[in-house]
Amino acid sequence: MSIRRFESHEPQLGNRVFVDETAVVIGQVEIGDDSSVWPMTTIRGDIHSIRIGARSSIQDGSVVHVTHDGPFNPGGFPCSVGSDVTVGHKVMLHGCTIHDRVLVGMGATIMDGAVIESDVIIGAGSLVPPGKTLVSGYLYVGSPVKQARKLTEQEKSFFLYTAKKYCELKDRYLASKA
Repeated sequence: MSIRRFESHEPQLGNRVFVDETAVVIGQVEIGDDSSVWPMTTIRGDIHSIRIGARSSIQDGSVVHVTHDGPFNPGGFPCSVGSDVTVGHKVMLHGCTIHDRVLVGMGATIMDGAVIESDVIIGAGSLVPPGKTLVSGYLYVGSPVKQARKLTEQEKSFFLYTAKKYCELKDRYLASKA
């Protein structure tokens, strides 16, 4: 795995974190306990901070980045991903905030200043524009994203199920390296 310091910032990994050897994690990055970073993913906290909570997975080919503090973006935009979040393959997270128990579908893009409240599903290929807030309890789809419908109780139970399954899978990967 490629865990790299940038200037004075070294990524901080919690307990039992799996980072695939082809993934890159750089700079001001914190990854919580039991989380996983899958092949060909880039998490680049070079010009602002990135925080990923516990039991979250950032899947293959995803990019997590931030926006610097400057005249066009006062304060910049860090990136924050909560706990029990599943980020699908080839997702772009850029300077956004994602709360707990969220499923981000494959190929989705979430832009600067967007806020995703807890218990949300974002459909594959969706675009969440800058500054948009997605309220809790709904499925969102499209480009730009639109609220499609309320989540069912079964869909809400899927958040913790999928987080648990990715924890089990990353444990198998960690065990195979021992």
